[in-house]
Amino acid sequence: MTRFELATPRPPDVCATGLRYIPKIDRRKNNLSTDKSKNIYLRCRKFRLNLMRVLIKNATIISSLSPYNGQIKNILIENGFIKSFDDNTDEKCDQVIDIAGLHVSAGWHDCFANFCDPGNEQNETIETGAQAAAAGGFTGVMLMPNTSPVVYSKTQIEYINQQNRAVAVNLFPIGAITKNTDGAELSEMYDMHRSGAVAFSDGQRPLQSSGVMLKALQYVLPFDGVLIQVPEDKNISTSGLMNEGLNSTLLGLPGKPAIAEELLISRDIELAKYTGSKVHFTGVSTQRSVELIAAAKKEAVKVSCSVTPYHLFFCDDDLADYNTNLKVDPPLRTRHDMLALRQALKDGVIDCLASHHLPYNWDYKICEFEYAKAGMCGLESMFGAAVVSGVPFEQFIEMQTSKLIKIFDLPLYKIDVGQKANLSLFDPVAEYVFTEKNILSKSKNNAFIGKTLKGKPLGIINGETLFLN
Repeated sequence: MTRFELATPRPPDVCATGLRYIPKIDRRKNNLSTDKSKNIYLRCRKFRLNLMRVLIKNATIISSLSPYNGQIKNILIENGFIKSFDDNTDEKCDQVIDIAGLHVSAGWHDCFANFCDPGNEQNETIETGAQAAAAGGFTGVMLMPNTSPVVYSKTQIEYINQQNRAVAVNLFPIGAITKNTDGAELSEMYDMHRSGAVAFSDGQRPLQSSGVMLKALQYVLPFDGVLIQVPEDKNISTSGLMNEGLNSTLLGLPGKPAIAEELLISRDIELAKYTGSKVHFTGVSTQRSVELIAAAKKEAVKVSCSVTPYHLFFCDDDLADYNTNLKVDPPLRTRHDMLALRQALKDGVIDCLASHHLPYNWDYKICEFEYAKAGMCGLESMFGAAVVSGVPFEQFIEMQTSKLIKIFDLPLYKIDVGQKANLSLFDPVAEYVFTEKNILSKSKNNAFIGKTLKGKPLGIINGETLFLN
């Protein structure tokens, strides 16, 4: 956790704005220097001082693409690039990081999050969303287009890209498939692609029209674009509040049947097969859904999928107390479905995890279940929730680095000499109770508060930007 402190007059370790980063850190525990000028932890490039040399000591490297995979090394970073792995380096450094249990991997990425900016800054801003991502160990986040205005033109794509200059993580915009995500008229996806859109989706308003979906798949084929769908047939689940089943009956809440998800997945698989284009399903939540996707992959259809950590950890049994933080979309399914998702991860059917980070201010959640908004913020808890749900941390890293990067053709940085420092720092075995203090998002609608998680993100290094929890 970090706070700002007004610094007057301005000493050398303070930026021109007069703001100085003051870390809340036990220096004795972490063996950090007591020289305040060397302990500046950066969450926002706009306020940063350049860290010329950073030394990470005794870090276990976890990266299948690195020649140092599985080794304990010292990593020297200079001007944002990895300079050496010399275990006996005695070079003078501006910052030394020496934390017990420290592991380092290539930077993690998330493929589906909403930072609510522009238009809904009462829930989140790009700055607070980036802080949440960094606290969760992520160096890159793909942003949903469901803002106000909707991201459906190159102007909005360029707006997001410009924010990369001011935050610690890399922002990758997802462009809307249709104008205003209304499902009718296709947006200028080619222009957005040229401006930096990494994928296309109508986000929380998945495409319902088969004809529009077909045209969209044909549109993106020449430049090998990817369409992302949250699978739900809205015509079937118009008024549902949770999974349709025994629990919805006992709680007296209208249900969303699993077939609403499975029909849309089945339809889009057939359309992807017909066009030869790429579709990524995110928020997959039922056993039948993963079976359909597994069968499509065997037929070499260009489909991939992701699940959320909360669909691996919770099920509809957990809604007995009407916890509005567990009102999500797609809804929590049965315990049988939850266990099927875990098995699909072990079998390699599921390609990666997606946070579905959807922050809502307290007044959208502190209300009757019927009126609460569907969604949960989850970047900070994603790693710990995944590991405690049975996902091996090595698999988590592989999914959130090389697999996700391959699906969406994102920049790849290896842990090797001469490469840009794009690193996630973490302790894979640390157990801790997740509290509101762990949340740097502007909103706190996270159902993992009070839960014991395993696997703790410690921070990130992204080029010349350093962030430590």
